[in-house]
Amino acid sequence: MLYLKTLIIVVQLLSALGVIGLVLLQHGKGADMGAAFGSGASGSLFGATGSANFLSRTTAILAAVFFVTTLALTYLGSYRPQASAGVLGAGPAAAPTSAAASAAAPASAASASQALGSDVPK
Repeated sequence: MLYLKTLIIVVQLLSALGVIGLVLLQHGKGADMGAAFGSGASGSLFGATGSANFLSRTTAILAAVFFVTTLALTYLGSYRPQASAGVLGAGPAAAPTSAAASAAAPASAASASQALGSDVPK
């Protein structure tokens, strides 16, 4: 279980860094006006609008991966394994409670000290 949590945390960290990097690489809405006057975007690897589509799709995929890993970590963090019934099948209810044992101990100690105190002459 520990390896699974570690793997999910690593994937979440890498997707978060990827989203940050891709958002910083993308152009704002005002950059489209500069491209209309020949800023050289048509000569890029993906074409005039290909880079915007590629970056936005990759950002959306990494954001979805980040969301899924966050949900997985939340689920694994709230998971509590149930107590085992043991070999004999006796659950935790069959064992004596420590509260009852600790309440009985002071009462027996007080009665023992009263019995000892009555035998001692003054």
